[in-house]
Amino acid sequence: MLAMELRKLLDVLEGIAPTSYAESWDNVGLLAGDPDQQINKAIVTIDYTHAVAQEACSLGADLVISYHPPIFDAIKRLTAPSLVFEAIRKGMAIYSPHTALDVAPGGTNDVLAEILGITDPAPLREIAPAPWHYKLITFVPHEHVDRVAEALFEAGAGWIGNYSHCSFRNEGTGTFLGHEGTNPTVGRPGELERAPETRIETIVPARNLSAVVAALHRSHPYEEPAFDIIQLTRAPEGRGMGRIGAIEPIDRDALIEKIKRELGVDRLLVAGPTEGLARSAACCAGACGSMLNDALARKVDVMLTGEVRHHDALKAAAAGMTLICALHSNSERVTLTRYARKIAAASGIEVVVSRQDRDPFSIA
Repeated sequence: MLAMELRKLLDVLEGIAPTSYAESWDNVGLLAGDPDQQINKAIVTIDYTHAVAQEACSLGADLVISYHPPIFDAIKRLTAPSLVFEAIRKGMAIYSPHTALDVAPGGTNDVLAEILGITDPAPLREIAPAPWHYKLITFVPHEHVDRVAEALFEAGAGWIGNYSHCSFRNEGTGTFLGHEGTNPTVGRPGELERAPETRIETIVPARNLSAVVAALHRSHPYEEPAFDIIQLTRAPEGRGMGRIGAIEPIDRDALIEKIKRELGVDRLLVAGPTEGLARSAACCAGACGSMLNDALARKVDVMLTGEVRHHDALKAAAAGMTLICALHSNSERVTLTRYARKIAAASGIEVVVSRQDRDPFSIA
């Protein structure tokens, strides 16, 4: 097998599950390690436990890819015998994809959707697009339009894709009345002025906003130029947490047995009816939380997750939903084999799935 610089392997991992997909509260990406170190072998696990740490050492792994981040809250001290300290001392890097993998195509929730047989799965809860660019709108006397626009473009405004100098312009009339102490470019203080002006609209990347506003002030002929700044977001991309959709009609008890086989578990926690046909389903790996309400609002017949609260299970059962809980990490572990294969195929390094990783709970 090949070796790869960790820095380059991070690009591979980012391509499979972009960290920008992760929830804002999450802690994903490289948690420990030197981006310049060479990686020969990686081990993939849900949780980085003592048993997994010993397994990683015995296999000669250089990188642990732990779905759940072993560093989550802020750390003020890092000392022996903590697992992270020992990993750093041994030169073993740690990476976590967590909710980024939940959202990513082919990731945790897509695997559960396949098990349920959801056709054309959609996010159970779509992610709101993050702020992207700003729109700058200003009003300029006709004869100064080109000078002001060029100053804005030089400062970084007006790029859409591979096109520069992008703007929209229309003409109108501006009004203003200068009071005591003003020195208007057009007209005189104390008199209402009507000036022919051009409205300029252009787009500004967030990183260039300060420079563009400064350029506007420098180039605009007015003592107090009027302008608006509007925050923009990207168009919705259909990404989000959980999955939902129609399934081929199937008896609920038969679907429960199928889930057991696919997840490799002997028991499931089930609330609600176990008989009757199911025609729609939803899933959410790990702890479902408030997204159960999303599924209930859309009246799905079956929902598969890791764990829910007692009162949420009562709510689902009362609504006639079959709520299936596999235990937290049992709803996530099935994804690891596919994830490991993707990493190995894209990087050429050896990637193994932990044999010591398991849910801390069992049903006796």
